[in-house]
Amino acid sequence: MTPSDDPALRADLDAGLHTLGLAPALAGPLLAYLDLLARWNRTYNLTAIRDPREMVTRHLLDSLAMVPHVADLPTLADLGTGPGLPGIPLAIALPALKVTLVESNGKKARFLREAVRTLKLANAEVAESRIEAVDRPGAFAAITARALATLPDILAAGGHLPAADGRLLAMKGVRPDDEIAALPPGWAVRDIHPLRVPGLDAERHLVVVGRTPPQGA
Repeated sequence: MTPSDDPALRADLDAGLHTLGLAPALAGPLLAYLDLLARWNRTYNLTAIRDPREMVTRHLLDSLAMVPHVADLPTLADLGTGPGLPGIPLAIALPALKVTLVESNGKKARFLREAVRTLKLANAEVAESRIEAVDRPGAFAAITARALATLPDILAAGGHLPAADGRLLAMKGVRPDDEIAALPPGWAVRDIHPLRVPGLDAERHLVVVGRTPPQGA
């Protein structure tokens, strides 16, 4: 049985979409993505989470909790996206958002290309590359990373990618005060948003980091 054939899984997803204020029609393409991920995961080990119902909460709904914070952006680079998280669920939910999925692992990049093709995501592209090697300085309104590294390490690798007024939108568990204290010069926290993920009994925060104005500006 595929995930999309499981009525309990579908009920979890429908309830989560309702809680997040998202359209019920998103369930179809999200389940198509989950079917593809579950099938590839049996061979390629794309994610350590094996239970499809757990994938709904920890992958789909966790990613979609970001929607209010990216809904008005034109472009987003998802760094170290792995199997496409949060980038693919966000691209599904927000057709006007152009998402670049950055992933250096070959088997994960192959999966991403297949997912983009199968799901007909015209607003998503795959960059099979190390983050620091992506030669698109200032090209994105925001960059995001879900479980990649510390805030300083994310900025060390991908800090060249946001536009001058761009942002890092880092998905974190507990509030990462030690990482915030270690931000490199030229960067500062703009906001910290607690995220409520339906079905997840754990802390989640979205840390928004931006450039500081040059001295004398």
